[in-house]
Order: sequence, then C-alpha cells, then structure tokens
Amino acid sequence: MIMRKKLKIRRSGIFSLMTVCLLLGTLSISNSLAQGTNSGDKFPDGTPVPAWFSDVRVPELSEQGKQYNLYDNGVQDDSTIVQTAEIQAVIDKAAAAGGGVIILPKGIVLTGSLFFKPHTKLYIAKGATLKGSDDISDFKVVSTRIEGQTVKYFAAIINADHVDGFSITGGGTVNGNGLRYWKAFWLRRKWNPKCTNMDEQRPRLLFVSNSDHVLIANVNLLNSPFWTSHYYKCNHLKILGVNIAAGTNNGFMVRAPSSDGIDIDVCQNVLVKGCHISVNDDGLVLKGGKGPVADKDPNNGPNKNIIVENNTFINCPSLTLGSESVFTHNVILRNCVVNGGRVLYLKMRPDTPQQHDYISVYGITGSPSNFFEISAWRQFFDLKGHQPPHSSARHITIRDCNVSCKTFINIDSSDQYTLSDFKLDDLTIKSPGKTYTRPDFIQGLQLENITLNGKNWPEQ
Repeated sequence: MIMRKKLKIRRSGIFSLMTVCLLLGTLSISNSLAQGTNSGDKFPDGTPVPAWFSDVRVPELSEQGKQYNLYDNGVQDDSTIVQTAEIQAVIDKAAAAGGGVIILPKGIVLTGSLFFKPHTKLYIAKGATLKGSDDISDFKVVSTRIEGQTVKYFAAIINADHVDGFSITGGGTVNGNGLRYWKAFWLRRKWNPKCTNMDEQRPRLLFVSNSDHVLIANVNLLNSPFWTSHYYKCNHLKILGVNIAAGTNNGFMVRAPSSDGIDIDVCQNVLVKGCHISVNDDGLVLKGGKGPVADKDPNNGPNKNIIVENNTFINCPSLTLGSESVFTHNVILRNCVVNGGRVLYLKMRPDTPQQHDYISVYGITGSPSNFFEISAWRQFFDLKGHQPPHSSARHITIRDCNVSCKTFINIDSSDQYTLSDFKLDDLTIKSPGKTYTRPDFIQGLQLENITLNGKNWPEQ
C-alpha cells in the first residue's frame, strides 16, 4: 500500500553540509569532523547512539607509546629496494618489548606484506609514503577473509589481526602501487572473460581483523591493487579524515578493478566521518558472507550500528549493501556529498539469504548517477545444490536530500526478496531518467513531499 501526504509548508531546507575535499598530501580533521555526533542522536530502530560516536579526537604521536623510528632501526629511505624483512623486524622488536608506535618519517619505503602484532601501531608522517611492491611474490599467502569467505589468499600490504587498539595516523600515505596489477587484471579478463576478482593475484592495501578499538585517521590510502581497506570482525572502528583514491579517478587511464574504498565485514559500532573516497568500485560497502547457507556459517554475521557522515564520494556508490552480505541492522548515511555513483545500492544476491533492516539516509547533496537502486546481483551465481533462499529489506528511510541524478529510483521486483516499510520524504530531485518500477511491490511504502523536476511526485 502506498501512503501519500501533502504538506503546505515544507521542512526548512536541506541539512547544511561541510564538504570534505581531502587531496593528496597533508590531511587534517575538518570542522565537520570535529563537531562529532549530536547529543540525543538515535539509530534508525530508536536505540540511542552511544557517546563513543561523538569522540573524534585523534591522539598525538606523543600519546601513542614508545616510538620506533624505522630509519633508526635499519630501514633505509629508498624507494628502489623492497625492505619487508627490515620493517617487519622493527614491528616484532616493538611487540617483544611490550608494544609501541612504528614511525615512518619523510621519504618513500617499499614493502611487501607486513603483519602488526598486539600493542603495535603505525604512524606515517606527512611527506612519508609506505609503498607496496608491484611483485606479488613479495606477499605471503595466508588464511584470510576475502569476498565473503575464509580462504588461502595473499596478505594485504598492512595486516593487523587480533591487534586491539591498532591505529594508522600521521598524515602520510600508503600507496598500493596498483597500476601493474590493474593492467594485468584487464589483460587476463580479455583472455578469459569469466575470470574472477581473485584469479588475478593481487593484494589489498589494508586488512584489519578480529580487533577492537581500531582507528584509521588523517592518512592517504591510494592506488590499491584490490580492495583498499577491509575490516573483518572489528568492534569500535573509526575511520576519520581519510583520503582514499584509486585508478582513473586518481590520474590514471587504467580502471582499478575491485578497488573498493572501505569494506565493512561483520563489524559493529563503526564511524566513517570526514573522508574523501574516489575509487573504481564501491565507495563504502557492507560485506558479511555469501552462499545459500551463509547465515549459518559462524565466520559470517551482521554489520550493526554504523554511521557514515560528512564524507565526499566521487564516481563510486556511497553505501552498498552486498553483494556479499547477510545481516544489516542500524545504518545511517547522512550529510554526504555524492558525485557520480549511487547513493544507496542494495545488491540482492539470489544465492544468499540477506536481511537488511533499519537503514536511514538523509542530508545527501550532489550529482550521483543513481539515487536509489535495488536489484539482483548474479555475478558468479552458485546455489551449490540448494534451493534459492529468500531475502528481505525493511525499514528504509530516505529524507531531506537535494540531488541531480541520471536515475532517481530503480527497484527491481523479484519473488526472491521482500521489500517493506520504506519511507521517502522531503526529497528534491532533478532527473531525466527512470523514476520507479512496480511501486506496489513494496509493502507499506510512504511517499511524502517529493519534488521531481520541479513537480510533485508522484503526480496525483
């Protein structure tokens, strides 16, 4: 049933936005970042947002423990030699002494896969670059989480597993050096159109897993060969003032395949704030597992209590649910600028049971390609002999947005998922494209105060 209501007086304006334009080089916390979360804020299901979300302070270097300067511990300022073993030795030294912060001063250091240990952190100074090797043999093959499964695959450039309190700060850069990997991927795809994302061997830039109180702040994460930053089973994760860019959006003519900006995978209590993301795939995507019995696998699970605010997304979706996700609960996307890409995109995978519940989007401005899309995602579809599962998306609210887009709403109907309790309210949209598909497919749909191309929508 569609509920429509007209109000004579519209709500006053769109939320004022603080656009965060973080370019290569020095990054700092913007005023919008420092404002924090409003007191009395609530998640979409009505539960209070904890005070933890309001604290966006980044500790100074002097507060991060004993300092281990790489150049004082056998590492050279040299971008031509791979120094994985030398850097790892410093990390191990700090861990053996009870922990500390690994410091990369100005300069460029080349490395393969690094593994941070309990009580260790990373500080990359302004003007410093930790650069990944473009030779895959410099990366270890380990048991890791990737694309909704736990398998043997290549470690990331930076890895932190069971490292509570792990952080990367300092204002410097991690450069994934991905160009050679991207070119190899597209060449392989040309030879074999069915090759998967993992068939072309390439590392991620950052992988943090099984860790609590993680902070990634005020750094550049650039040109990742694969996913840029992947967080698995993390609780209390903050990503603040980070600049993420890859591929054609970062000065290259080669697309960076699967260069997702932020992959949140079975995580709870997550704040992504004041970031600038410009990649060739999903900007921020919620993962959690895939396959017909994904909801029964203990390695999978929900993404819960997530706030994404005051970010800028360029040519990539700002919030994607799927294609490898199972449970989503309490997600807020607000006060972001989206130029190119989709604002909210639900990839409903027909071979995976999905439940997305209580999603709220508001205060979005810019020129996205698609404003709101729900569609089946059948890439590498495999039921593995099981019957197709049934999925659902419920309690989705989109309000107080003002955008120009190619497509306003594109929602595919399907007998493999149920959509219910959607509310679209106070939207000002300019769009020459498709506006809606099968509105009666959504149970309990409310449309209020929507202006499309200067006219009330839907027309009476």
